[in-house]
Amino acid sequence: MANFLRLLGRRLAALPLMILGVTLLVFVVLQFAPGDRAVAALGEGASQEALAQYREVNGFNDPLFIQYFRYLGKLFTGDFGTTLPPAKPITEVIASAFPVTLQLTFLGVLIAVVISLVFGVLAALYRDTWVDQVIRVFSVAAIATPSFWLGILLIQWFALGENSWFPSGGLADPSAGFMGWLSSMTLPALALAIPVSASLIRVVRTSMVEELDRDYVRTAIGNGVPYTTVISRNVLRNALVTPVTVLGLRIGYLLGGAVVIEMIFSLPGMGQQILNGITNVDTNLVQGVVLVIAVTFVLVNILVDLLYLLINPRIRTV
Repeated sequence: MANFLRLLGRRLAALPLMILGVTLLVFVVLQFAPGDRAVAALGEGASQEALAQYREVNGFNDPLFIQYFRYLGKLFTGDFGTTLPPAKPITEVIASAFPVTLQLTFLGVLIAVVISLVFGVLAALYRDTWVDQVIRVFSVAAIATPSFWLGILLIQWFALGENSWFPSGGLADPSAGFMGWLSSMTLPALALAIPVSASLIRVVRTSMVEELDRDYVRTAIGNGVPYTTVISRNVLRNALVTPVTVLGLRIGYLLGGAVVIEMIFSLPGMGQQILNGITNVDTNLVQGVVLVIAVTFVLVNILVDLLYLLINPRIRTV
């Protein structure tokens, strides 16, 4: 418990610095993005005087460090700014879009974890057999498959023509209930999960093989402990430490991949908002959406660090 609290304290102490670094990176990168925000707001037909006045009123002529601290001050008050006309608070846009991205990412993680555990454990238990070889071929093929291309294939196979078992895009109406939501999320979640699960399968298999070759496994089995008990209570738990760490890094890929997948499946999530912001040169919108995604990734990795310690309490150096 002491290790857990110590790790939690260190991560929470470092959290403000990490978030500050994320805000600085996002702000600086987007300042050099192509396009003129004044023209995007007032239109191509606006006069030079009107454009100059808009830039002056909104502080675009100020030095970058002043603009950054002004932006930071608004963030501390929960003000992400407004979108381009017709103006709408960006917090409202994020509040509407972020739950969709979270749902898609969560379902993708769940599918990836189930697939990787099942196939990774099977590959380890039946290593160097035809089972292991088939799983290896599947994992290599899945790793080489881009999620956006897989999404298009899934739409062609399961959402068009006679095989229209799932909707080809869009989010189900809330009145459709859980099954309607699951139907609309299954294909995009699979497109996200399969490439990630393929890489996790290799990690799970390697970790399981290493644990199965340790002396305590042979000793426990030699003393009459059932093989299934040794696998479930000892080997699997110890073998999960490395896959959990890798999964934390892959969640960033899932969040980023969700942005592309949402556009393919016409889901009204953060990806759609990023596309809208880039298309309309709406820097405030892009900054707000990217910042929320980046902070979410940081928070998820803190949770993964804590889970890492819970799975393997023997770790003392944190």
